[in-house]
Amino acid sequence: MSENYDLVILGGGTGGYVAAIRASQLGLKTAVVESRELGGTCLHRGCIPSKALLRSAEVFATAKEGEQYGVRAADVTLDYAKVHERKAGIIDQLHNGVKGLMKKGKIDVFEGYGRILGPSIFSPMPGAISVEFSNGDENEILIPQNVIISTGSKPRTLPGLDIDGELVITSDEAVNLTELPVSMIIVGGGVIGVEWASMFADFGVQVTVLEYADRIVPTEDKDISKEMERQLKKKGVKVVTKAKVMPETLEKGSNVTIKAELNGKEVAYKADKVLVSVGRTPNTEDIGLQNTAIKSEKGLILTNEYFQTEESHIYAIGDCIGGLQLAHVASHEGITAVEHLAGHHVQPIDYSMVPRCIYTRPEASAVGLTEDQAIEAGHDVKVGKFSFKAIGKAHVFGEPHGFVKVIADKNTDDILGVHMVGPHVTDLISEAALARVLDATPWEIAETIHPHPTLSEIMGEAALAVDGKAIHS
Repeated sequence: MSENYDLVILGGGTGGYVAAIRASQLGLKTAVVESRELGGTCLHRGCIPSKALLRSAEVFATAKEGEQYGVRAADVTLDYAKVHERKAGIIDQLHNGVKGLMKKGKIDVFEGYGRILGPSIFSPMPGAISVEFSNGDENEILIPQNVIISTGSKPRTLPGLDIDGELVITSDEAVNLTELPVSMIIVGGGVIGVEWASMFADFGVQVTVLEYADRIVPTEDKDISKEMERQLKKKGVKVVTKAKVMPETLEKGSNVTIKAELNGKEVAYKADKVLVSVGRTPNTEDIGLQNTAIKSEKGLILTNEYFQTEESHIYAIGDCIGGLQLAHVASHEGITAVEHLAGHHVQPIDYSMVPRCIYTRPEASAVGLTEDQAIEAGHDVKVGKFSFKAIGKAHVFGEPHGFVKVIADKNTDDILGVHMVGPHVTDLISEAALARVLDATPWEIAETIHPHPTLSEIMGEAALAVDGKAIHS
């Protein structure tokens, strides 16, 4: 059985389903092929479940600290089953919402594994999709004019450090732990690693982070890394940098022991479980790329700025092409690809405008260049930095920690980057992202009247600080 479409999207994660909705809005007959659940990793194993768990951890930690707010609650306890029940409820509600959007857009959803076929009786060009159903039903062939590959990614591991799902786990297994371990080793101090470290620490788990680089979250500004490490250590997390984990030393029993090389010496670490958080790898195996002229490197599909592959009618977006592996990036890539294949004039995405968020406690966020990157790019920089200690609302929240850092070009006054760590900065970063899109200067942010008392006041003060004019410092 075969059916014709204007567009078939391989993968129904955030990038895929958003692309499908945009295609439907443009009047394209569209289908989505998804082997697991609509919403993909973000909704079911990543962004949403982990943030639901982080919120429960934050509430638990805050409840234990209630006396500082004048609230005395004796014997604060954690019902981890209830935590998971709440997480599952959020996922179900959002999952149903995505399914509703597919019905609203009259988008056909095929729940099966899709593979790209080469030229055949179905189509003279590569791109027909064979859908294999797990229930044994006969394969269905979809014949599209265009294809978008949006197959996402999965957790990567270190060679020799095999994931068993029990003692050695990834974030996929961590979101579904039914019991909290007493102790946890986290291999990798990047964004995902530090989020889990913050969460587990707030839940009362003894956490050790082993990071290969000389600082945690090494892709972010050095000042962010320094403050984040300070805050993690403050809540009891042991942070070990320049640690070369040795997978061959892994020993399993009732708990786990693994060694890391530090300054030429081997140091052993023991915990109930090891969480491996060393990045993600694309889901591009066994999807039929070999039947096409599509090129890839290390599993990542190569595209142009409009997300076309070597087969001009086949596009690829999201984690399977690398770059910034973020849900909001995949969504915008999907919209760009759809509008391009529909013949619209589109602007390539400027990735320097993309905000990046870390949902630890306190949070961190950024947009644009770090200070080092700006200097390396040849900019003569000026920097404004302002602490949450001088922001009244931060004291009201009981979180007067962290700062906002604004980096600008001395000659043009253009904002090059904004970096934040502190309360609710994943919400505050949108102002900085808009400033970048509008090519604003620090003066223009400072001229914006920020209401008092709010956390957003720090944006105005940090912008003033660029030229040494901050009021409350």
